[in-house]
Amino acid sequence: MPAFVDDVDVYLDDFGDTVVSGAITGLGILDQPGIIEQDGVAVVSTDYRLTCKTSQFGALVYNDSLTVAGVAYKVRDTRTIDDGLFCQIMLSKT
Repeated sequence: MPAFVDDVDVYLDDFGDTVVSGAITGLGILDQPGIIEQDGVAVVSTDYRLTCKTSQFGALVYNDSLTVAGVAYKVRDTRTIDDGLFCQIMLSKT
């Protein structure tokens, strides 16, 4: 039986915004949640959270710059989610 291969681009094609960081351009989904879970505790805040491919943007670190749909942001934190194909990048607007 062939292995199941997940095409992660399918998840981003319909709803993704253009993300640019240096020479890397890809797609990501930007959320502005009001409640974020941090270490099992709900924190009320207005933050920006970008979900994108780990292979493209997973190496970004604190204070790196990027744009989402032409709007400038700085990286606050990057972490992989689930099986590691996607990452979530917490952002602050610049």
